[in-house]
Amino acid sequence: MRHALSVDLEAWYHAELVRRRVDRTQADAQLVAATEPVLALLARSGVRATFFVVGEALERAPELVQAVAAAGHEIACHGWSHRPLWELDPHSLGDELARFARSLAALGLPPAVGYRAPTFSLDGRTAWALAVLAAAGYRYDSSLFPARVGPYGVAGAPLAPYRPALDDLRRHDASGPLVEFPLAVWRGLGLTLPVAGGFYLRALPFALVRAALRRLDAEGRPFVLYLHPWEGYAATPRVAGLAPWERWITYAGARSFLSRLRALLAEFRFAPLREVLSI
Repeated sequence: MRHALSVDLEAWYHAELVRRRVDRTQADAQLVAATEPVLALLARSGVRATFFVVGEALERAPELVQAVAAAGHEIACHGWSHRPLWELDPHSLGDELARFARSLAALGLPPAVGYRAPTFSLDGRTAWALAVLAAAGYRYDSSLFPARVGPYGVAGAPLAPYRPALDDLRRHDASGPLVEFPLAVWRGLGLTLPVAGGFYLRALPFALVRAALRRLDAEGRPFVLYLHPWEGYAATPRVAGLAPWERWITYAGARSFLSRLRALLAEFRFAPLREVLSI
């Protein structure tokens, strides 16, 4: 079975717990240097992925995005400013999508058909975004976390790809305008375990994450993993002023992140989201 691999192509200062503490006009993104090891690992593994690109990264490192596309990876949208949907409204989201589309076209790249909201901020408060995405030509979304985890998530949402009803993200609607590919969680023994990659791949015991993903694979359910290039990059700046739990969420497990990812790439079959969804 093929599963979906996604890379949220963003700078280190786009991380949710960091972005308000950094002068983003002065920040050194380190985006190219942090992304190169990920691209090299994917190339060695023969794996193509979906890169959900933040518009600011697209603007500041266009050659990198062109190189990602040239390597056969799918280019999708991760917003323009990395502001969560709960900081936007239909008009401002539409403006971000239009700006992203213009920037892709200027690079000679095809329009994006996939979207991921920063901070997985699609929930009952922001379900309006699906209609905006559909109107802009998007065909799938991968923003929904099917469990309530901190500030994000929709408890009780389906675990496998489905078409969410616009009035209730927990309900499948065959006529819904978009396909939703939820982030990976495993439910069993009365627990809901997030195993979608990112922080969970860095911080949870790797044997536990791998066992949960093996169970999903055995059940025949495609899953989607995500990662950020800055997560496994040794030179990612450590921002002062974070609370201990904020430092842990942002930086825990960085040294082992790429080796864990390498092991998963060797064990499971991955492809871009668009191909797994056959869109």
